Amino acid sequence: MVVPELRPWRAAGPHVVRIAAAVRPRLARVAAATGPWLTRWRRPGSPQAPRVARPGTGWYTATAATAGLALAAGVATAAGPWDSSGQRTAERDRAVAVEAARGTDHDGARAHAGTPPRGPQAAPPAPSVLTGLGGTATAVRSAPTRKALAAVLDPLLKDPALGRRSVAVADAATGRRLYGADPGDALTPASTTKIATAVAALSALGPDHRLTTRTVYEPDTKEVVLVGGGDPTLTARENAKGSASLRDLAARTAAALGKRGVRKVTLSYDTTLYKGGTAHPIGVNPNLAAVTPLMADAGRADDSTSGPAPRVADPAADAARRFGDLLKEHGITATPPGPSKSTTRAATLGVVSSPPLASLVERMLTHSDNDLAEALARHTALATGKPADFAGAGAAVTARLEQLRLPVKGVRIKDGSGLDRDGRLTADLLTALLVKAGDPAHPELRPALTGLPVAGFTGTLSGRYAEGASGVVRAKTGTLTGVNTLAGTVVDRDGRLLAFAFLANDTTGPDAAQTALDKAASALATCGCRAP
Repeated sequence: MVVPELRPWRAAGPHVVRIAAAVRPRLARVAAATGPWLTRWRRPGSPQAPRVARPGTGWYTATAATAGLALAAGVATAAGPWDSSGQRTAERDRAVAVEAARGTDHDGARAHAGTPPRGPQAAPPAPSVLTGLGGTATAVRSAPTRKALAAVLDPLLKDPALGRRSVAVADAATGRRLYGADPGDALTPASTTKIATAVAALSALGPDHRLTTRTVYEPDTKEVVLVGGGDPTLTARENAKGSASLRDLAARTAAALGKRGVRKVTLSYDTTLYKGGTAHPIGVNPNLAAVTPLMADAGRADDSTSGPAPRVADPAADAARRFGDLLKEHGITATPPGPSKSTTRAATLGVVSSPPLASLVERMLTHSDNDLAEALARHTALATGKPADFAGAGAAVTARLEQLRLPVKGVRIKDGSGLDRDGRLTADLLTALLVKAGDPAHPELRPALTGLPVAGFTGTLSGRYAEGASGVVRAKTGTLTGVNTLAGTVVDRDGRLLAFAFLANDTTGPDAAQTALDKAASALATCGCRAP
């Protein structure tokens, strides 16, 4: 079975070299311990040897004996946003270094939660991790049994720090639930909602869809209108880093106006793509900007690119003002901008487009980007004929999940980000989403897996699991006051890929709850829970 490669892999070459060089000093210190095995791993043609394919060729060839087990190996090998930065190579190199040091990375910060003890219950060694990433040893391994999983997880999930919980563990190859603790109870999911948003958007729009921002010229009023296309990654910064650039749009617009002999314009902006109010139910909050189809740099008032930050009060007006300043640099004088609506008579002056939806989904999941999540939920609504407001977006996401035959009983999706505390998901739905994203019949959903933060490496898990399950757990986190959640995939000690979801409400405190959830995920990684 060959799964198509995601486009970011094409740019991997130079970045892989750079990232691999960064970890080379660690490998040198442990070369003696890992030499023979590392040589086998590096041998061309081995299952783990990274390959840069020509554009459009296969992503990887699964070597498991059955389609389901091929999926288990394939999902863990999936090239995510780390393609363009060499992250996948760095994960593997670091796994080797950590193994030689008996699970300790002396050059990095340690995680304080979920680190399993050393000795017989220590995390799987690097060879096991790499086998899970694409080797053939998983082909004859059976899935864990419920009894064995219960023996491992029950004591951990009864931690009083977790309050009420809904838990499910499923076999990624078959979708069969292997373990459950009130898996059908609908609880507040926090940011694990973004997994549902990702699957729905990819299903409705496709992984190659792009979000466009454009300018048009109204011949009757001599007005230039900046038309918001719902792309929160549009940037006004000098280095766009692959995002749509407001600077490029200004240059193209000025050039088009120059051809018309126009040097002075009335500048307006159009935000009619979305409906309803712009304020999220949580109110003004540094975790997201006002929800509008026109914004630059997500309305951030500082130089940050992710996480909480001060936001401008009106992102659309701010983006239009900055656009006017950029036009001036190209010799076009513009009036102070005001809201308007473009007409069908308008002529297009310039267009810029976001990265493909696959990349946007990965960014949203890796960095828990709330602005992107709300935008993608609204685009799901637009693609399915529903109003592009909070209610319409929630209804659209739910409808897409129903079309995918996912269990939505008791589910209540109130927004795309999970910041609304009235949202409800079940552990059964979250594991079903993860399994569906890995289904060979739905390759368009794969970014919902490849975008998951990698324990000890990326996004919201970069500071967790520095020992133990580092590189083995890939999961979306969720945190609100009294709510802690974790849902993703893990390769167990036998190389079997599992999907899991841990939802905890009424938690006693974020640190204690996070520790308990991390321990449970680490326990899955160290579990040899299959039938003998």
